[in-house]
Amino acid sequence: MNEIFLDVTSALKQSAGIGRYTRGLVNALVRYYPDLPVTLVASRDAPEPPSGWMYPFRRLPFSERVGVILWQRLRVPLPVDWFLKGEGIFHSPDFVLPPLARFAGIVTVHDLSFLVYPQYAVPGLEFYLRGAVPRSVRRARLVLADSENTRRDLIRFWNTPPDKVRVLYPGISRRFRPVTDTTVLERVRERYSLPDRFILSVSRLEPRKNFPTLIRAFDLLKRNYGVPHHLVIAGGKGWLYDPIFEAAARSPYREAIHFPGFVADEDLPALYTLADVFAYPSFYEGFGFPPLEAMACGTPVVSADNSSLPEVVGDAGLLLPAEDEHAWADALARLLQDEVLRATLRERGFQQAARFSWQASAKALVAIYASLL
Repeated sequence: MNEIFLDVTSALKQSAGIGRYTRGLVNALVRYYPDLPVTLVASRDAPEPPSGWMYPFRRLPFSERVGVILWQRLRVPLPVDWFLKGEGIFHSPDFVLPPLARFAGIVTVHDLSFLVYPQYAVPGLEFYLRGAVPRSVRRARLVLADSENTRRDLIRFWNTPPDKVRVLYPGISRRFRPVTDTTVLERVRERYSLPDRFILSVSRLEPRKNFPTLIRAFDLLKRNYGVPHHLVIAGGKGWLYDPIFEAAARSPYREAIHFPGFVADEDLPALYTLADVFAYPSFYEGFGFPPLEAMACGTPVVSADNSSLPEVVGDAGLLLPAEDEHAWADALARLLQDEVLRATLRERGFQQAARFSWQASAKALVAIYASLL
């Protein structure tokens, strides 16, 4: 019988990013397609899957690191099929595919930031991705992209045949909605030492997120408009983050700039709800979950106008050039001071966020699997 072998190593080992994406996809498949012939696959060192994932589960005989060394660095032609009985599809949602013999391969490529902005990639990772990802794209029967922008990048950079790449939009969890329980809101405010009124941005601290520009825009906002708001930049430390803290230290309003660090998933809806405005000045995104989550929680959004962000935000937020700090200061002031505009974007945001559900993602993925099976 044809089967679908879905690699969930990232879902079991990564708390954010691709791990979060894969968990959302598997949760939706389990919920809406419990009888789908799926077998979950993970490396030997991955934790046990959640008890609610009732699909069969198989482990590969080696760790994730050994698999990367064998398949991607040494390029040993050892098909993953040898360790998995059956025939059908092998789907990797994490950029790279192992060698395949009889399986049809699907690989999800979330973004090509390592090609568009190589100077912002994790040190040492850019070289690896430049080799492993295009090999996986060539090896795959089908490539899934998180956005039309990523699909265009795959075609533009590597001449990938257009009919080989399909867009599978991610979804967001239904728990992202306005939090009305004041006890929950105050608990989150206290847990992360949040000010009364603030502009929020959420992301791992890394150079691609362009936080120094946001900090300079905040300086202009405070100086030119005298708003009482603080700036909260939430997220764990990634890499090459020193310029972010240096920009904050240089700010004459440094006492109003806060870095609460990593925020637990369960606290994010309250964090978005507490903010007056959400700002996302990223240079490049394969999809861009945070602005969508903010809109789902009723928080007006100002976003950069590049890459996939116009697809995500649509007409439900203000879109600006990423590096124009004066435009960002003016847009933030407009949103903070114009209650009619805030109410309009709030309603549009709810409608835009509703377009991206994991149920819709799962339905589209099942149709893709069926087309290959």
